[in-house]
Amino acid sequence: MPEYVIKTGSDRAALIAGLRALADFMADNPGVLVPNHPSIGVCVNAADTAARRAGAESAATPLGVPLEDLGEGYYSARREFGPVTYYVAAVPPEERP
Repeated sequence: MPEYVIKTGSDRAALIAGLRALADFMADNPGVLVPNHPSIGVCVNAADTAARRAGAESAATPLGVPLEDLGEGYYSARREFGPVTYYVAAVPPEERP
């Protein structure tokens, strides 16, 4: 799967338009199966723990939810929008010291 990175405002707008198009499609096609617990996630990538935490915190703050320290360099935040979850995860690189 190719990596998709939001780099500009038009990329963000395209993502939002795609989500709206999906919602409209599902509303117009009641025969389409829907997941029980759909989610959209953002993975924060950074080489060190402080940068991962800062990145995850900067994503969690506008969500209005606390950043959870899961230990060992892992961080998480999540917000529910009805049955849809938006989450942020910061995972340490494999080559951890």
